[in-house]
Amino acid sequence: MTDEQDEKTEDYVISYIMEAIEDGKTAAPRDIAIMIANDRAPKDAPQDYWRKYMLAVKQQAKHLARQGRISILRRGEPIDPEKMKGLVKFSAPVEGVSFPKREKSED
Repeated sequence: MTDEQDEKTEDYVISYIMEAIEDGKTAAPRDIAIMIANDRAPKDAPQDYWRKYMLAVKQQAKHLARQGRISILRRGEPIDPEKMKGLVKFSAPVEGVSFPKREKSED
């Protein structure tokens, strides 16, 4: 996959996430993956085709949370994007909450 293809993939997943949380709403990763699958799945796709998009939704949500564009919530409280696991929801950024920036490794 080329960089251009990666950017296209990132764009549509990010746009679905941002659309899902507009107007102060919260959204679960599963709901966003289902929205994507409903729009993009082939007509003969199995019902659980949405699972294909779950990893991309979670990865892009972490990316957006690190940038401060969204918040990741667990039990209604913002969490560090690096500690995202279990049942979470996404929301517009919560004011006054920040987490340490992740340091880049020098591999």
